[in-house]
Amino acid sequence: MQAQRSGPAPSGTAKPSDPMIGRVIAGRYRLETRVGEGGMGIVYRARHVLIDRVVALKLIRPDLRGETHLRAWMLREARAANRVDHAHIIDIHDIGETEEGELYLVMEYLVGTSLSTELARGPVPVTRATDILEQLCAALARAHDLGVVHRDLKSDNILLTTRGGRKDFVKILDFGLAHLAMDPRLAPKGAIFGTPEYMSPEQARGEEAGPQSDLYALGILFYEMVTGQLPFRSDDRETLLELQRSGTPVRPRQLKPDLLPQAENIISKLLEKDRRKRYQDAHHLHEELKGLQRALPSTPWEINSPGEGAPPPPPPPPQTPAVIEWASRAASFARMVSRAYPQANAPAEIMGATNQLWDLAAKANRLEGEVASHTRKLEALERRGRALRAEIGRKVEELAHEESRVLRDVTSEQAEVVRLKETVQAAERAAILSRQQADVTPMTSDGARSVFERAGAAVAMLEARREQLHEHEQKAVQKEAQARDLRRQIDELRSQLARYAEALEEDLASGRERVATRTREGVGYEKTFGELMQTLIGHLKSKPEVRDLLAEVIQNASMAVPSQQRAASDG
Repeated sequence: MQAQRSGPAPSGTAKPSDPMIGRVIAGRYRLETRVGEGGMGIVYRARHVLIDRVVALKLIRPDLRGETHLRAWMLREARAANRVDHAHIIDIHDIGETEEGELYLVMEYLVGTSLSTELARGPVPVTRATDILEQLCAALARAHDLGVVHRDLKSDNILLTTRGGRKDFVKILDFGLAHLAMDPRLAPKGAIFGTPEYMSPEQARGEEAGPQSDLYALGILFYEMVTGQLPFRSDDRETLLELQRSGTPVRPRQLKPDLLPQAENIISKLLEKDRRKRYQDAHHLHEELKGLQRALPSTPWEINSPGEGAPPPPPPPPQTPAVIEWASRAASFARMVSRAYPQANAPAEIMGATNQLWDLAAKANRLEGEVASHTRKLEALERRGRALRAEIGRKVEELAHEESRVLRDVTSEQAEVVRLKETVQAAERAAILSRQQADVTPMTSDGARSVFERAGAAVAMLEARREQLHEHEQKAVQKEAQARDLRRQIDELRSQLARYAEALEEDLASGRERVATRTREGVGYEKTFGELMQTLIGHLKSKPEVRDLLAEVIQNASMAVPSQQRAASDG
């Protein structure tokens, strides 16, 4: 937003291109600049009116405000992502609905580069691609464990930022189409949602997306990162959907001959048309990626060198004066009035305005303290909630990882049971033939001994095969029971998390409303303070004896008073 000085705006000053800039949302978040737009929402950088806290705030698109199911999706987006609580999924601070019926979502403000921007420059080294994919996989494993499916994973939704000196720290930004997999009521039956270039075959058929659909998208991303192109491309949406349903991509090693076969195998398995042939879950894929990482050389891009690759600077400071500055402004105006009217004979309106400035500065200072106190309590509640969600999430992840291994063992045992059943059937046929041959062989005939020995061996082999079959059937039963027990523990933890999340949201909503109520008062004070300043400036600008003080006040005054006043009236 372009800065404006106090006082009349210069002629020809450009108005903000977005009328929402400067508006206060939910009584406490002032929109500062528009930073992006997604499928359902417009994202702004915003700042708390009284607390210097920068956030990203998403408003549902105006043309979608009447779409009930999309509004429900956006609400579910925050709750689902918040419940997952993973380092590689964007943090959600607040969610709600304004008095005007606008849905908003408050998230951590991140500075970085989208993966799509990186890919526009060409393919990335396979080591880097694997590192990015491993982080994505870890986040999706946690999400899937908690019943959350992304449904629209793509390069635009992945931000590469810097954290703790580590480059390429991945954040999944938009769970805009995420929902709890156990509650499909929000999606119209047969609806096709998502981005065609990254859409799984089942989604392209209009079927319900599941965890394997997200894994397919990971396969698309891995393919795109290492080859520099998408596996399926077309300007026609229907043609692209058909390619996702039945097309065969060019093998990655044809485009990148030095690609390790292990990496190509992972891509090929992720891009299987039949979801049952893909990885059973993200935990299995994560193990494979860890194995691939061990086979790849380490690279120097993982850690920033001193003085190189420093993260971008933080957002600029607030354009509104801090409350502590209000008293300074009031003092400056009091000096100007005293200098302009040394006999203390200033007009009553001017004296009243000067006194009101002092009163508002004192009220705003007390109010800021109250809001800061309420905000600290909210943040402490959020931290406790985050810690508990993270603890439950880790427990679920550990159990789900073990469940993944056990289910793979079940599959292996079941396959062995099928193989052994065929072996037993063959042994039974061999035993029957041997007994039949023994039955017709006289005891005194030549070769009778070898015939009976073969018959005995066939029976012994049959018994051994039956014993092996029984052993593996028992192992399969035990593994299935172990998997059921693990699933029971996971479901109990998920239910516990859901109950806690609902209770926490109630407490947070109550605290946020207290903060919003008090902050709305602050916005009102801010508006009145700006109006009083304008009154005093208009009166004192004709007094030559205060010209130096007035110029200093105007120079240092809030650069956004007009937008503040508009925001206050809107809020």
